[in-house]
Amino acid sequence: MHSNKKPIKHSGIQTLYENRFLNFYHMDALTDTGRTFDYYFVSRNKPESIKAVTGIHKAEGIVIYPILKSDPTKIIMIKQWRYPLNDYLYELPAGLIDGEESASEAAIREMKEETGLTFLPYEGGNSSFRNPFYMGAGYTDEASSAVFGYVEELDGSQALEDTETIQVLVCDKEEVRRILREEKVSLRAGYLLMQFLSSDPLHPFQFLEG
Repeated sequence: MHSNKKPIKHSGIQTLYENRFLNFYHMDALTDTGRTFDYYFVSRNKPESIKAVTGIHKAEGIVIYPILKSDPTKIIMIKQWRYPLNDYLYELPAGLIDGEESASEAAIREMKEETGLTFLPYEGGNSSFRNPFYMGAGYTDEASSAVFGYVEELDGSQALEDTETIQVLVCDKEEVRRILREEKVSLRAGYLLMQFLSSDPLHPFQFLEG
């Protein structure tokens, strides 16, 4: 008989390093046979809130799928300097959820900060497409939710920190194809851009009805 009870596959977790952006943990992990081994991971969460402890399935961040309302054949992207790559990465706007914000509230705030643009979330369609999805569960418990919607106008000023270098891009499908073919692209953006390439401009969020 199938059981929904999850095994506990560690005997303890220790904090190795902690700061306001990212925390580093050591886990006394257990194999299926009970053998212990060292496992290391990072998390946005504090020790009492990591998912291996709480089991809570939630998003720490959001990625935004922003269609230009006046011309749904175009999507808003960003080109952001990423220090681990020492290079620019093509992405969709994204960010972390602050405190008790909803995913949509975080998306509106992050869109304004990163691009200066006003974002209007689209709330229709299948809610499961907005579930938290995991980023790289081999090394982190971080999850993000996608927020879909429209950008109304292209006038606005960014509110960037001096550590951020972000260029705002308005891309049609031809440019998106070029970016996917020639540039470095984040995984989240890559999959959502594939969806954008097959979308119907008359019904840009129809795929959410599935």
